[in-house]
Amino acid sequence: MAVVDASGQIVGRFSSVIAKRLLGGEEVVVVNAEKALITGSTRWLTGEFRHRRDIGSQRKGPFYPKRPDRILHRSIRGMLPYQHPRGRAALKRLRVHAELPADLPADAIEHPAAPHIRS
Repeated sequence: MAVVDASGQIVGRFSSVIAKRLLGGEEVVVVNAEKALITGSTRWLTGEFRHRRDIGSQRKGPFYPKRPDRILHRSIRGMLPYQHPRGRAALKRLRVHAELPADLPADAIEHPAAPHIRS
C-alpha cells in the first residue's frame, strides 16, 4: 500500500499518475487532498463548476462533489475505465483523505516532486 501526499500537486497531472498506479494493481492512499492545486483562472473555474452543477437536476444528477477529498476522488475516477470491471477494481483500491489521518504513519508518506507551475 502506497501513501501519497497531494500537497502542492496539480490535480489533473496528479490524478493521471495515481490512476496509472491503480490500474497496475497497486493500493494507493492519498492524503492532504485539500492542499492539492486546481490551476486556471478563478472566474473560469467557478463558471465551469456552476455550469456542471446546473446541467442536471437535484434528483437525477450528475452529482458533483464539494469536499476536496471527493473532488480529487472524482478526478481520479474520470481517468479510469470505471464502468468496466478492471476500472471498478482499480477504484476500490483507492482511498482519499482531506488531511493526514492519525492511523497512517507519517514516515511512510511519498512526497512526489511537484511539477513546474507557470504563474
